[in-house]
Amino acid sequence: MREVIKSEEEWSKELTGQQCFVLREKGTERPFTSPLNDNKEEGTYICAACDTPLFSSETKYESGSGWPSFFTPIGEQSVEEIVDRSHGMTRTEVVCRTCGGHLGHVFNDGPKPTGLRYCMNGVALKFVKKS
Repeated sequence: MREVIKSEEEWSKELTGQQCFVLREKGTERPFTSPLNDNKEEGTYICAACDTPLFSSETKYESGSGWPSFFTPIGEQSVEEIVDRSHGMTRTEVVCRTCGGHLGHVFNDGPKPTGLRYCMNGVALKFVKKS
């Protein structure tokens, strides 16, 4: 059960059009358009919809994909993985466990120690700099 449940009308009032497209309609932002892709500061990446902590800057790496990429989420309770059979392929979708917002996909071509690449839409994230 989701902890944060809102109507699509409520989400549309709180999120930008691009955030709604990605988080609520499972869209994808264009690669290399998010300023978070090149962010090298220390801190935490949180859900843009509900502020749930999702990824640490310590697990972020340059994947070359054009989207912020991480080799593991902050914890098992932060994200949920769902089989995605859209667009004629099978992938693993990653959503925020708290609000269900679409974040991106996870692939098996990442670095050690996990071998995973959590390829996230930057617009679905906010960055909180370490103080």
